[in-house]
Amino acid sequence: MRRPLITWLSRLLMSLGALLLLATLLFVGINFWVVARTAPYIHAPVAQCPSADVGVVFGTSNWTRSGMRNPHFQARMRTAAQLVDQQKVKHLLLSGDNRTQAYNEPRAMWRDLSRRGVAPEQLTMDFAGFSTYDTLARARDVFQLDEAVLITQDWHLPRAVFIARSLGMQVTGCVAEEREGAGGWHVLLREWAARVATLGDLYIWGREPYFLGPAEPIQTLPPRTD
Repeated sequence: MRRPLITWLSRLLMSLGALLLLATLLFVGINFWVVARTAPYIHAPVAQCPSADVGVVFGTSNWTRSGMRNPHFQARMRTAAQLVDQQKVKHLLLSGDNRTQAYNEPRAMWRDLSRRGVAPEQLTMDFAGFSTYDTLARARDVFQLDEAVLITQDWHLPRAVFIARSLGMQVTGCVAEEREGAGGWHVLLREWAARVATLGDLYIWGREPYFLGPAEPIQTLPPRTD
């Protein structure tokens, strides 16, 4: 009786180990595939980023939980302002979370970019960018964008570019550069998992944005010359 039980347990452990190995290989493989597919469309520094009428800036909190300024936010705002200043983009779509009155990512981006010299008529706020997917689906369907430059960190751009191109948008990514190690291992691990989940959003359960609403096409203006 004891020997069959040990044999059964051994086979079970081997099967579980094989499944774990397969899941790990699939997890790693999907990440490498997404990065490889999008690498040709991602550029740095700002001087090497292609031009487009509109740049899409992804929202994040201006502050960390410890009360410090969020380096991700600062890098995105700095890069977006540089693109406008160098006349690589005419207009910025600021897309982020605004679920409560006390938390408003687009408004914080507007204030910061205004302080950096970006004119109000060059800024549009999207208050329903609750996720990367929502931001890009709304950029296409609500703000009627077929082409854009996506502005965020290098670890986030592969997923953002992959989603946008899967939605039929012609996009490139401009890296919001920050000091090395600013992302942290937990941010990278979460992003690796999000890349895998993205395939499900796009190809399995047909995710829809949390909120769409009527079309609001962005009217771009010529860059200022003063």
